[in-house]
Amino acid sequence: MKPFISTTLYGVLNYAVALLLIASPWLFDFAQYGGAALFMPLLIGWLQLIMAIFSNNPLGFIKVFPMQMHNTLDVLTGSFLMCLPWTYDFSSKVFWPHLIFGALLLINGIFVQKSPFLVRATPSLPEGGLTSIDSSEGRLNH
Repeated sequence: MKPFISTTLYGVLNYAVALLLIASPWLFDFAQYGGAALFMPLLIGWLQLIMAIFSNNPLGFIKVFPMQMHNTLDVLTGSFLMCLPWTYDFSSKVFWPHLIFGALLLINGIFVQKSPFLVRATPSLPEGGLTSIDSSEGRLNH
């Protein structure tokens, strides 16, 4: 499958998801439950906002984090957020916001251009300023 989210749209979605995650306990009225239901969306939202600011994409302000690292963390935090209501046993009270925002992070991390999950790294290895595909084609394994 090919990536279909541009890096600019990825940056916009990062900021939107981060801000919505931070506001979600009050937007979706589950702040009164406290615990992981309240604090994990806040924590992941702030993490996403900080990563969006420092990410090396068109909308990152301080381009320090490589896109591949940001994509990997999106997939990990999205997966964790999706499982959170059942892991911490508050799914009988609230689970839709966690599930939806986790899925958005997961999809955003996987299907963006330059994602390490869908784009292969080049098989050539720089050796003294030269590139060689001999090792990746098995010619050096005699």
